[in-house]
Amino acid sequence: MTSTVLLRPRPYAQSAGSFFLVALLPSPKALPSLPSELWAVIFESVSIQSGFPALWSLLTVCRKFKDLVLPLLYARVQFSKIVGLENFATRLHAADQRWDSICRIPWSAPGRWVQSLDLSRVALVERSQTLLFDSLLVKLLPLLPFLARFSINPVLLLSRRLMEVLGDRQGAVNIRALEGISYVPSGSPKEEPLTQLLRRCPNIEELEIIGQGLDPTEMEIQIGEPSQPDSFVPLNLPFLRTLTILSVHSSSLLLSLLLSPLPSLQKLTITPFDDVPAALSSQFIARHSAPLRSLLLFTPKSWPTRLHTSPQTLLSTAPTLRHLSLEKPLPSHLIFPPEDSHPLQLLSIPRPDANFWVVLERMLPRLPGLRAVRARDVRWLRKGMGLRAQEAGVQGEMREWRRRLLRRGIRVLDAEWKECE
Repeated sequence: MTSTVLLRPRPYAQSAGSFFLVALLPSPKALPSLPSELWAVIFESVSIQSGFPALWSLLTVCRKFKDLVLPLLYARVQFSKIVGLENFATRLHAADQRWDSICRIPWSAPGRWVQSLDLSRVALVERSQTLLFDSLLVKLLPLLPFLARFSINPVLLLSRRLMEVLGDRQGAVNIRALEGISYVPSGSPKEEPLTQLLRRCPNIEELEIIGQGLDPTEMEIQIGEPSQPDSFVPLNLPFLRTLTILSVHSSSLLLSLLLSPLPSLQKLTITPFDDVPAALSSQFIARHSAPLRSLLLFTPKSWPTRLHTSPQTLLSTAPTLRHLSLEKPLPSHLIFPPEDSHPLQLLSIPRPDANFWVVLERMLPRLPGLRAVRARDVRWLRKGMGLRAQEAGVQGEMREWRRRLLRRGIRVLDAEWKECE
């Protein structure tokens, strides 16, 4: 709506009168207001392309931007020092104390905005900080009802009370990923706290468990298989797609996962213990390998590094496998399924050597879909290195493999998934 503007002459003019002011340009049209959902999508793309500093700069634009940007800033929280975690827990606890129970939303802000809590970079320097860290999480986790991803440094052990708080709090069914969970078998006939936690997370999709490894003294003693009570109920994990179990050879938790159906499992990373008596890793692979698309055998590096053999039935028990990553010592042969061929497309090994080339050469006729062989612990030398350096040692072996495999249309990739330049 436009108003009429009148131009009046000066008071001392000889003749009085009024003149209409005629606009030379048309009046600007009002811009349509975007819905809050579209602004949220725009700010989300800004955070992906420019990072969180760009979002922080939008807080001071207007009140509407502030209301839309704050939930995005709190959605993914990451800390590298325990001081930052302590300040964050204090902030959320204070906000929860001021929250009015009559409000329409039962959970206070910003606690209800947090969807991911990443503590993978937190490393405790002093032992006195262990209790503080555990107490902070016990106080913090109940205030995060929509927490979907929880990551922690494997060096930090989760106490029994912390696992109980994580599983008993409101919103445990919202957990989609648990990463870096350090695991120490209790040896008790009762169900372990981590197993109880998994029972309360039926919608979990990604799980990473890291054990303490195998004590060499256990190799000299006959290890008995852990037994489950007669009243054992299988775990309900229908959406678990990615599972990582490292340095765990036998435990009640591994046995619970072994006896539970995992229909959606597509990627499995596990430490092989095929030569360890009563180890459950090989049985686990054989039982849950049917739907697998990716099977990675990996032993965490430690000093001294103790490597164990891998089962030779990997290809026969996993008919739909597309990616297989082997660990040292490399198997002398692999048993194929009754069919003539296997649909494997990518084979990863620590580093190429002449002994395994003989094994691989015998396998190639039965792997018609193989497209690449990756050396996951080796990188191609950069440009400018001399010819002698490129042809010596492991680099020379990789180039020889590249020359032989290119004839069959198979690429050779390094640890960074790059081909030789």
